[in-house]
Amino acid sequence: MPIIRIEMFEGRSEAQKRACAEAVTRAWAETCNGKPEAVHVIFTDIAKSDWATGGKLMSDGLK
Repeated sequence: MPIIRIEMFEGRSEAQKRACAEAVTRAWAETCNGKPEAVHVIFTDIAKSDWATGGKLMSDGLK
């Protein structure tokens, strides 16, 4: 039972997440010779104000 976690900024539509889940599941099944129905994809939407890189919040913009 592989679990694939995807953390990304919020704002993607349900259709985009559906397409991503299908693509990731297909890639895993083909690459790892597994069954697509065994794959779990978990999306975590993160606000830009909850993500920092280099000590700066993404909501402040990177320069």
